[in-house]
Amino acid sequence: MAKSGIGWTQYTWNPATGCTQVSPGCDNCYAKYLINTRQVKNPKLPRFGHPFHEVMLHAKRLKYPSHWRKPRRIFVDSMSDLFHRNIPNEFIDQIFDEMERNERHVFQVLTKRAERMKRYVNRRYPNAKCPAHIWLGVSIENMDYAWRAKMLRETNATVRWISAEPLLGPLGKLSLDKIDWLVVGGESGRGARPLKEVWVRKLRDRCVARCVPFFFKQWGGETKKRAGKHAKLDGRRWIQYPKGLRRPSKTRSSGMKTPFMSVTSTSKRVAIVPRSSREHILRDVRLRPTRRDRRPTGPARTRGSRADHSR
Repeated sequence: MAKSGIGWTQYTWNPATGCTQVSPGCDNCYAKYLINTRQVKNPKLPRFGHPFHEVMLHAKRLKYPSHWRKPRRIFVDSMSDLFHRNIPNEFIDQIFDEMERNERHVFQVLTKRAERMKRYVNRRYPNAKCPAHIWLGVSIENMDYAWRAKMLRETNATVRWISAEPLLGPLGKLSLDKIDWLVVGGESGRGARPLKEVWVRKLRDRCVARCVPFFFKQWGGETKKRAGKHAKLDGRRWIQYPKGLRRPSKTRSSGMKTPFMSVTSTSKRVAIVPRSSREHILRDVRLRPTRRDRRPTGPARTRGSRADHSR
């Protein structure tokens, strides 16, 4: 596992690495570039001498999530595709077993092989849905591959999400029915194809109208200054997550569970209130008081004093 610079996740977990191209969104794959220019030349790494198109299984990494006690958002197989044809079902079984054992984490699965994901998940969970802490998603770069969303809707998932990155064309006709999260981003790196602002704005407006959480990752391009804090649309950042981002925590004062989840790292949060079995209402609210703000007021406690300050 490694800490990730990808805006919508925190850490990556790669029990498999390597992949092959299936659509135009793969043309400037960052994983391919990283492996073929660095890892394949490093004798200290397991991919030494193995180019990106060779899919490798790393059994020693299967138990990594069990060693992480602190809850994390984990991008599964960021350097591969979990449902690649060269990854056997038996190995995928072990990955799902590990994810099921670690409910404290959120596992973000993303694939371009939507048909195989549907077959596998529906066979594994024939009479139920995939656990809520395992988010199942597909990549869609233009309308030619919007059928992946249809496959996703037919998958027995609790949380379904779409990554429109790299966004290579308008997705105005993409159905957001049964979709719980939409991530949008432009292509980055050398030879990056341009992202039009109107494509992003239309997707954002449709998400707002349908109460679908919207995450805008980056404008893309050959410079990193178009991501992170620079990824603003209409003067603000859009960093929203689906219901179930974190397990609800108990407050100190009342013992009640809080409905808040982080939407930015500075000044705002998002409250998500169930409206039906699938739809949610999102609204911006002010950040709760910090720990310093909650400190008791009144006379300072002297050493040895057992004064009780109510909170």
